[in-house]
Amino acid sequence: MSDEQPSVPVFCDDCGTTTRVPLDDVGEAIERHNDQLHDGEDVARVDPELSERLADLVAEDLGLLEE
Repeated sequence: MSDEQPSVPVFCDDCGTTTRVPLDDVGEAIERHNDQLHDGEDVARVDPELSERLADLVAEDLGLLEE
């Protein structure tokens, strides 16, 4: 088993950049990027497709999608 932790793609539309950040650091990295480059405005974010898929998986796991 690898000791390397998973990384998450972070996308900034204003900068036109995408980078991968270790999962444990993603919140801090996004906040730091937005503070330093965008006056704290929420511009950089986790890749939107990944966010939507993760939200679906969590909702499914919690039974929120059951009728």
